[in-house]
Amino acid sequence: MDEGEVTERGAHHVQSLERGLAVIKAFNADAAELTLSDVARATGLTRAAARRFLLTLVDLGYVRTDGKYFSLTARVLELGYSYLSSLSLSEVAQPHLERLSAEVHESSSISVLEGPDIVYVARVAVSRIMTVSINVGTRFPAHATSMGHVLLAGLDDDDLHGYFDAAKLEKLTARTLTRQKDLLAELEKVYRQGYAMVDQELEEGLRSIAAPIRDRRGKVVAAVNLSTHASRTTPESVEKELLPSLLSAARAIEADLASAPPTRARHG
Repeated sequence: MDEGEVTERGAHHVQSLERGLAVIKAFNADAAELTLSDVARATGLTRAAARRFLLTLVDLGYVRTDGKYFSLTARVLELGYSYLSSLSLSEVAQPHLERLSAEVHESSSISVLEGPDIVYVARVAVSRIMTVSINVGTRFPAHATSMGHVLLAGLDDDDLHGYFDAAKLEKLTARTLTRQKDLLAELEKVYRQGYAMVDQELEEGLRSIAAPIRDRRGKVVAAVNLSTHASRTTPESVEKELLPSLLSAARAIEADLASAPPTRARHG
């Protein structure tokens, strides 16, 4: 390394680490198996240096070889898991929400249950369809929201009883469910079908559909939704056109969460 490179990179720079990562990144879907010469060419390393890095990665279990061809092993996934394990739920979910909203052109959100309310922890807004602005940290009563219905449907009996003891089932629109009997019937339906639709119960003109996000043990830990204006959709069109993409996004978020150690507890 010459003096100019030290100045540009910084005296702390470990060039051997950079080169080792370059060797790993030389492999991809179009180059799953590479010869020593291939790796040297892709990284700009000499054959001797490429060989040392490859054999070190073989020793560490990140690369396998049959004597001629080299390929990555599943152990390289640990590097990605380390990153995922440092992320909060919102950080894991955000790129999925962005893809979901771009696909269906509707606003999407993630929330968790705190007491009688849902709390937004991630959101992608495509358009303003509510009279109040929704941001991370916004709270709404669970009984009047699609994500709230999903989260309540995932509670065990004791926790659900505790919810009803604490919650005030206020009537926010003419459609809001305010009788415990009616809400329980709706939660049973949500539990069976695996999603919830709320049609103008939180605010007139707002229709939303939500799906659960479960941890690796199957416990509902969050909910993801899509919201749309009732003037542009019908309940039938929401189920037909939005639900498949919503369920797919929920499963993708669950897959990322399952990649992380079970110690993840942060929602922020």
